[in-house]
Amino acid sequence: MAIRICVLLWRTDAPIERLRAYEDAVLALLPEYEGRVLQRLAIDAAGDEPCEVQVIEFASAQHLDDFMHDDRRLALADEREATVLRTQVLHVEDVQRAGY
Repeated sequence: MAIRICVLLWRTDAPIERLRAYEDAVLALLPEYEGRVLQRLAIDAAGDEPCEVQVIEFASAQHLDDFMHDDRRLALADEREATVLRTQVLHVEDVQRAGY
């Protein structure tokens, strides 16, 4: 059963381009785990707001778990620590309503 997650990212004082380069590298691994980015949005963050929001779909929870434990992703831990201050992951689903 497919699952969707919404990932909220807060950045350190590192330049936003550095965070995006890290995310580009990690998200490039998704197809190997039957994952895909449905939406990736930048936020003009101020204060305690996230700077990026991603909606990602995986074919199953096992695919997500395998992605999270990918050795290449884990090897980027130092870059993640340098660029990502905080991450929040929400499990989400579409809400279909008639009339809008």
